[in-house]
Amino acid sequence: MTITVQIPTALRRHTAGTGRTTCAATNLEELFTALDQQFPDLKPHLRDEAGQVRRFLNVYVNEEDIRFLGGNAYAFRDGDEVLLVPSIAGGAPDDDERLQPWLRGS
Repeated sequence: MTITVQIPTALRRHTAGTGRTTCAATNLEELFTALDQQFPDLKPHLRDEAGQVRRFLNVYVNEEDIRFLGGNAYAFRDGDEVLLVPSIAGGAPDDDERLQPWLRGS
């Protein structure tokens, strides 16, 4: 059995630029263990100190959030495509908003 794991650009600096890999994991725990071995620098970005999935990491299987498929109990199937998506927040207003506050009605 083989699954494909897509690694987004935000995490590729921890995988030496690798954006896609395959493995024979049957569940999320095995997947993370395989990724830990293949990409040691990625490990702290997947799980916290207690070994749980990081709070701001979303895992999708065939475009479906794994939480709605059973979470850690989900059993991967041959050909599944897994996407790891770190939540990204924040930012700053663009130049127009800072320089021209009247555009916002202020």
